[in-house]
Amino acid sequence: MTEAIFQELGGNVKYLMDRFEIQDKINLYALGQDHHQPDAVNKNILEEWAAIFTEDATIDCKDAGLEIYTLSAYAEMMRGPKLKGGGIEKLFKNWAHLEHAVQVEINKDLARSISLHIHTHETKDEQGNMFAVGYWYDQWKRTAKGWRI
Repeated sequence: MTEAIFQELGGNVKYLMDRFEIQDKINLYALGQDHHQPDAVNKNILEEWAAIFTEDATIDCKDAGLEIYTLSAYAEMMRGPKLKGGGIEKLFKNWAHLEHAVQVEINKDLARSISLHIHTHETKDEQGNMFAVGYWYDQWKRTAKGWRI
């Protein structure tokens, strides 16, 4: 392989590795939710999410009629105070979250992604299911610990 081809390939490999890492982190969001079901003893979704978000991340849920949350406030909205139970989880028996990387644009140490999400929730009374479907619009930055939202 000539040096020019090798250098061109190396740049593409770096881009692909960055993209795969971002896609893996998008999927880790779903695992953070799904590993901590309503009946689970451990409700600490931040165990997985610490590898996804920066400490100063905000989550904008205004389109869903909610607010802009800090990461810890978002986790507590989901799992209750100190992640010990309550929050919106009290409405559901179980759930599954599917995250799909639709578009990733990388520019040096910054990136943007748009990812489709499909979140299914079985109600506690087993009378129905709720589907939350939409898009996450994320801004990423490369940190010493890898890509973070």
